[in-house]
Amino acid sequence: MALSVLLVVTAVLAVQHFWAGRTQSVRAPEVVRAALPFGAGKTNGRPEPGASTSTGAAGPGGTAVGGAEIVVDVSGKVRRPGIHRLPPGSRVTDALRAAGGVRPGTDLQGLNRARFLVDGEQVIVGGPAAPAPAPGPAGPVAGGPAGAAAAAPVSLNTATAEQLDTLPGVGPVLAQHIVDYRTRHGGFRSVDELREVNGIGDRRFADLRNLVRP
Repeated sequence: MALSVLLVVTAVLAVQHFWAGRTQSVRAPEVVRAALPFGAGKTNGRPEPGASTSTGAAGPGGTAVGGAEIVVDVSGKVRRPGIHRLPPGSRVTDALRAAGGVRPGTDLQGLNRARFLVDGEQVIVGGPAAPAPAPGPAGPVAGGPAGAAAAAPVSLNTATAEQLDTLPGVGPVLAQHIVDYRTRHGGFRSVDELREVNGIGDRRFADLRNLVRP
């Protein structure tokens, strides 16, 4: 009797083990497309046309740029001269496009269309070149060290690294730091921002503040 009970129990366990190890069909999981967050529609990493740009956007070099728009005055030989509002990080060519384009036959030789715009500046298209600074009375001979100090201030937003290198106390490395800061932040809005450039302390800023402009 005991042997019969043992055989029955063994048979039941064997059936359960076989049933648990049988082959079962598996269904492929359904693909669920995640919904985009509100306002996240972009094309090639840029907001779609008509999307709001009130939040911060990445600027040159990957640095975040404030969302406030910049206002520029485009005058001269353009189709729609006047005040135009542009997104941060815009260049002169964007201002020309906002003004309807340049009139046919306009000479753009002296206009740097790749330059970053600064809030509140004026872009003159096809106008006369800026007059050279008048020499001071009884001033030193032009070309001398003191004569160089009387020259017009160097623009932090348009000067090349070679031109910045000519400033007192600015070498090739510091000149490149100024250019890199300008690229990352969309240009200098004031001379005081020069303090934020790596390598410029209070003493060097005091030497440069009257020799440069935004």
